[in-house]
Amino acid sequence: MAAVERRGAVKGPARWDWELLPLEGVGPLCFGMRITEVAAVLPGMTELRRFQADPSFPEALGVEFGMGRDEPAVYSYFVDGRLFCAAVDAVHGPQVTLWGRELTACVPADLEQFLVHADGCGVLDVSYGPRGNPGVNGLGLVVRVQEVADAVVTRPVMVGRGWADRCTDDWEGSIPECEWVGRLWPHAGETESWPPPGRQTHWGGWQPPF
Repeated sequence: MAAVERRGAVKGPARWDWELLPLEGVGPLCFGMRITEVAAVLPGMTELRRFQADPSFPEALGVEFGMGRDEPAVYSYFVDGRLFCAAVDAVHGPQVTLWGRELTACVPADLEQFLVHADGCGVLDVSYGPRGNPGVNGLGLVVRVQEVADAVVTRPVMVGRGWADRCTDDWEGSIPECEWVGRLWPHAGETESWPPPGRQTHWGGWQPPF
């Protein structure tokens, strides 16, 4: 696992280069790992914090890993002590690739064009959740966006085989609520963030961790 700079994504610092193995894992992470195993395969990263990842699913534990206190890189999610979901930070996270195509820190319109083309060719079955984020249930992949400086770039979120069914559905799927909060996939005429300003939530005392 080497730190490299990839082409096709928004220019930034050198990153770890991780390949997505759909439904099985990403980079050195394998779905089903325990927290100690995840920490062991992330050399140079340390655990920064733990948090409740979903207000209606308290069993979902989020663990943030990073290179430094202000440089979160990998968000890992566990149920019953096992890794079921992972996301990478668009600024400090690894460059995740799928079949050679970069997924991290890309221009959303460019990556969406790739997904739509693959869908049209019958390679992928792309779907959109209620909040407009594209993904592929069969790959356990959802692409979100993240604001960085003066841009909005992509942030891949991935789940294991047992959690992939309807993972693109942000209401009924398995991806924790904290990964749906914030900036939405850019579509003309749509609200920019979730929840919209003034929207009443049913979170109780839960607050998004990032």
